[in-house]
Amino acid sequence: MTLQNRVLPDGQITALPFRGTLMGNRGILHDDRQRLKTSRWTHPHWVTCVLEFKDWHRPVMIPNHYTELFFLDECVALAAGHRPCGLCRREDYTRFRSAWAMSHGKNTLDQDDRVLHAARVTRTRQHIRHAAPIETLPDGCFIWHDDAPHLIWHNHLLRYDGGIYTASLPNPGTGDVTVLTPAPTVSVLGHGYVPQPHSSALSLLNQA
Repeated sequence: MTLQNRVLPDGQITALPFRGTLMGNRGILHDDRQRLKTSRWTHPHWVTCVLEFKDWHRPVMIPNHYTELFFLDECVALAAGHRPCGLCRREDYTRFRSAWAMSHGKNTLDQDDRVLHAARVTRTRQHIRHAAPIETLPDGCFIWHDDAPHLIWHNHLLRYDGGIYTASLPNPGTGDVTVLTPAPTVSVLGHGYVPQPHSSALSLLNQA
């Protein structure tokens, strides 16, 4: 049985049977039967980690330990409100923090995480969306288009459906859109942080 621990760009946590390329942590969200409880976070420090690190191994969703969440790729993780882990993804973390400082100024990590937290979810656990002209959005952002999440990447919109990228269409270039990626992260992407999209996204571009 697939556990409910796959995160989508619009913030939903589902049981879709796809294998992610990154793992996430935002606290203990599950009970002793590996079912999600009402809470969707227990702290504001949402990180993404590599799937393998220093030969560390453990079963998924151990009682009283953090809930392992999975993302198809980093673009999805950023849209859902996560940032790179400073331990297992040190190089990405350093790049992200550098771009954040250029965008938002130098503050403590705790302060930055709280800024991001306020921009990603409401107190009632709703994923925050915002409007922006598409021409102002950098690669790596997710928007809501044609009733589905779409990734902006190399002048294309890549449709995310069922845990994979399924179709490509040209970026229209102008017009207001609904943005899924939190506004502070959009700014970080605009200041040079480049995430790694899933191989299915790159395959679509090669076919375009």
